Amino acid sequence: MSVVATSALTAKNLPGDGPRPKWLRVKLPYGKSYTDVRAIIDTHQLHTVCQSARCPNMGECWGAGTATFMILGNTCTRSCSFCAVATGRPEGLDIMEPLRVAKAIQRMGVKHAVITSVNRDEQKDSGMNIWAETVRQIRRLAPGVTMETLIPDVKARWDMLKLITDEKPEVISHNMETVQRLYRRVRPQARYARSLEQIQRTKDAGCRTKSGFMVGLGETVEEVYELMQDLVNHGCDVLTIGQYLQPTKMHLPVDAFIHPDLFDHYREVGLEMGFDYVESGPLVRSSYHSERHLGPYAPSS
Repeated sequence: MSVVATSALTAKNLPGDGPRPKWLRVKLPYGKSYTDVRAIIDTHQLHTVCQSARCPNMGECWGAGTATFMILGNTCTRSCSFCAVATGRPEGLDIMEPLRVAKAIQRMGVKHAVITSVNRDEQKDSGMNIWAETVRQIRRLAPGVTMETLIPDVKARWDMLKLITDEKPEVISHNMETVQRLYRRVRPQARYARSLEQIQRTKDAGCRTKSGFMVGLGETVEEVYELMQDLVNHGCDVLTIGQYLQPTKMHLPVDAFIHPDLFDHYREVGLEMGFDYVESGPLVRSSYHSERHLGPYAPSS
């Protein structure tokens, strides 16, 4: 192991019950682009994961004129212990939502859009018909826009997964969120092997694949390596790694604040393992810098 790698592994992480370290400080949202994006989202009665998940990069991304849209409402049928999105019994699906999302993207004039959603386990199609229609409406109203679709676990309803893979968005992402040992605690209604299979099936359908996970939940470095290798083995092209931050006192506590040097180490290891692109840092979230994750689907300059 190199001196740099050894230094990264021995870098001092900080305990999660203390104050946030300086490397997790973010600027407050401000500026005309930020207010313009917020006005468009409010006008079209849309939800964003930026707001619902309390993303620390909201000011930076909205200030740059980009946002991650969250479809299928803002109430999730899952009760993941890390997530700030509301859990409960959702209202019925809104068949006009795909058109509103497409109109907002058209009006914003973005070149790359990220779409995500809550889980809708009560729906026979897991909401995938709305997903597919959203992609189609964006293609119709904003044909030059590239897309990342960050989709939920379809609970092995592979015919429903096909609804979105058939639409061929430039990137289809599905997050693992944590290492295998912590799944029951962090994602009680998810299955580690099932999520890996979903990524593999997405890859087998000819799509560019992406996943992400958090650190600081009590995982070991070896467990992170194992998760990364599992993702490579299941056809994952792009990986994001970020620091878990406790959204409220009702959610899982932070076990440790991971030092930036270790994030850099994970990036290097991931690239050596075979990922096309690795985004790794304390403030990294799934959609952070997502326009850089397009690979061969990036528009030519």
